[in-house]
Amino acid sequence: MLGMLGRMLLAGSQPTNEVAASLRSLAGTYGNSELRIITLPTLVLIEDPLAVPANTSVFDADQPALRLDQVDAIERLMHRAAETQLAPAAVSEEVAQIIRTPPRFGFWASLSGHVLLTVGFGLVLSPTLPALPIYAALGLLVGLLVLLGSRVRTLALVLPVVAAFIATAIAGLIAPELASQSMLSLVTPAIASMLPGLTLTIATVELTNGQIIAGASRLLYGFATLSLLAFGLYMGIVVTGIATPHTATGDRLGAWAPWVGIVFVAVGYYLYSVAPKGSLIWILFALSVAYAGQLLGHLLLGATLSGLVGALIAVPAIYLASHIPRAPQPAVMLTCAYWMMVPGTLGFIGLTETVVGTAGGGNALLQTIGGIFAIAIGMVIGTGISRDTGAVARAWHGGRIR
Repeated sequence: MLGMLGRMLLAGSQPTNEVAASLRSLAGTYGNSELRIITLPTLVLIEDPLAVPANTSVFDADQPALRLDQVDAIERLMHRAAETQLAPAAVSEEVAQIIRTPPRFGFWASLSGHVLLTVGFGLVLSPTLPALPIYAALGLLVGLLVLLGSRVRTLALVLPVVAAFIATAIAGLIAPELASQSMLSLVTPAIASMLPGLTLTIATVELTNGQIIAGASRLLYGFATLSLLAFGLYMGIVVTGIATPHTATGDRLGAWAPWVGIVFVAVGYYLYSVAPKGSLIWILFALSVAYAGQLLGHLLLGATLSGLVGALIAVPAIYLASHIPRAPQPAVMLTCAYWMMVPGTLGFIGLTETVVGTAGGGNALLQTIGGIFAIAIGMVIGTGISRDTGAVARAWHGGRIR
């Protein structure tokens, strides 16, 4: 049971230290607090030192990434198991049933979600009116590639390079003048679903918590993915002959545009990642709080450290909102909130500018590294505050009841 749940939590993009802590807590409720649990990004090890001879079980965590509705279902199952001590065999069977459950939304709904995600991120990152139809067209094209890549293993292996190359080449062909001014701004929203911003942030959280092997390997994987995307974009630039991928654009839409973009992102994320029923308003809440927190952080500490304030505000707010009836589990809202902090986007832009020799690329990379650590520290502190506050509230409530 613990091995299956550990695999699912890792597939739900949770840090290895959080997964291990959750499994140890659950094991304690079943009277097995002596178990030794070690988690890596692709492996779960559970040892029973009291067994004669000592017994160690190894579980491969090669499960594909979970949909948001599956993440929510697994979290709720763990809470029920901890409260009622469900039979381990029954829990394992329910986990298997959750994995077998087909998505509520089909191919076309997921594709529409990806288009909305692209337009939404375009409005947040670079809100210009001439670019909106380009965002939609590239979002449709890349969405097709991503959805086909999930079905064709050969395409999935080279998907970052292929998607970035085709998006760049198409942008250069259909809008050469706009692309010559802001190629990166045109292409980045379309490939936002493949940017490893969440991976890099989780890696930093793991390093901050002393998970050296997990954090270092995940960090390397994240930067490797960024490199593949940057290489694909560079190939597209070479093919189209557009050699100056500046990020500056023309007249931007008003301050309202990013907030409209957040609505598009919420709906797109709800469809594309198959969020739980009734969770759209909560996803919109998480995105809005994260973005508002970053805006405040930008005013107080500057762009690089804005994620620190954003995470400090968003994480406790999301944990608090999760106690409201019918709200999804915190992992669902937190995953959405991390997307708004987009350290992967900044890293992709900086790495690409460095590859093509654009001035400022190195500074963008340094800012990305600083931004990732700022978000991770904010997450760690925000999670600690939320848990400590919850523990105090439960103790005070229990004392009043007695």
